[in-house]
Amino acid sequence: MARLFHDIECTLGMISRTEDLSRIEAALTAASEAVRPFTPGAVAYETKAERGDPLTEADLAVDRVLRTMLPADGEGWLSEETVDDPDRLRLRRCWVVDPIDGTREFVQGIPEWCVSIGLVEDGVPVAGGVLNPATGERVVGSLETGVTLNGSSVPPLDDRSLEGARVFASRSEVGRGEWARFHEAPFEVVPCGSVAYKLALVAAGRCDATWTLVPKHEWDVAGGAALVRAAGLSVIHADGTEPRFNQRSPLLQDFLAGPARLLQEFRAHWA
Repeated sequence: MARLFHDIECTLGMISRTEDLSRIEAALTAASEAVRPFTPGAVAYETKAERGDPLTEADLAVDRVLRTMLPADGEGWLSEETVDDPDRLRLRRCWVVDPIDGTREFVQGIPEWCVSIGLVEDGVPVAGGVLNPATGERVVGSLETGVTLNGSSVPPLDDRSLEGARVFASRSEVGRGEWARFHEAPFEVVPCGSVAYKLALVAAGRCDATWTLVPKHEWDVAGGAALVRAAGLSVIHADGTEPRFNQRSPLLQDFLAGPARLLQEFRAHWA
């Protein structure tokens, strides 16, 4: 009887997650349409007072679409472009999104920006979707279903080592010299824009790992973190603990994402 109840719970959970993924897919499609009228590299923008980051009408248009389509009754909402509502903290499920992650690249016409959607349950990223409209790459997945790239299943990824790995680094961090310490490291450093896009590429097997040792916000990380975990890989802080999401302060001090063995080797050498 216990086995029967367990099987029923698993089936109901899978049905529920399929509904979540359908919502994510539909929201990504609508977001792509919302951003279509704007031309990357030729879009007007203003500068945010708090951090000096660019903000475009495309960011706000996509934010409106995602907020309309994603949260249902009893679900929280956390977005870079929406005033935070602390009511989300009492809710078990919360959507954590970045309407355009990599707005700086979007403004510059560099095709390394994306729409990022993450679903968090009890502080854990469980499902997500990342769409790069510039390249047509759509990565979607959940802990229950694994990861797809443009609708095709991504095969299980190897737990590879740090030696010879291809690691995607923040283009801004590289420009500021924050990756200079890895000049003699046994891995290749590849600059890339959006945080969420880099995480999605790790989950899709397009690169081996990505990390940042400077603070990032939950909306930068949640969607990609869900995908990395769905691919059977790890997302941890530099101290080895797992990040928690839908927190009062949405700032994460750092993160590392990739195969567990690779991340352990990195922490042993550069802790």
